[in-house]
Amino acid sequence: MTALIELPLWAAWLVVALALCGGLLALTGSIGLVVLKRFYERVHAPTLGATLGMTLIVLASMVFWSLSEGRFALRDLLIGVFLTVTTPVTLILLARAAAYRDRIEGDAQVPPE
Repeated sequence: MTALIELPLWAAWLVVALALCGGLLALTGSIGLVVLKRFYERVHAPTLGATLGMTLIVLASMVFWSLSEGRFALRDLLIGVFLTVTTPVTLILLARAAAYRDRIEGDAQVPPE
């Protein structure tokens, strides 16, 4: 708990701003999931919101732990890299599976190959 007291005011504001903006981006992606109608439209909003929001939240965490520990917080960077790689890959696999299923069923609104 002493790290919170020793954190400079500018750093605390930076951490709060990054975390808040990241949370708002993730919320925007979640709202897009609810509002958009078709699967192919809905799959993009949460992926982009989650990736961009996660980036800002990881940056906030890196700033906080780097300043409070006095050394670069590499573990947070690794978390960000793994999430950045896995989220778009999951999007691609879901979209391809849905497109394959829709082509087999003969849906006329399937995106072209």
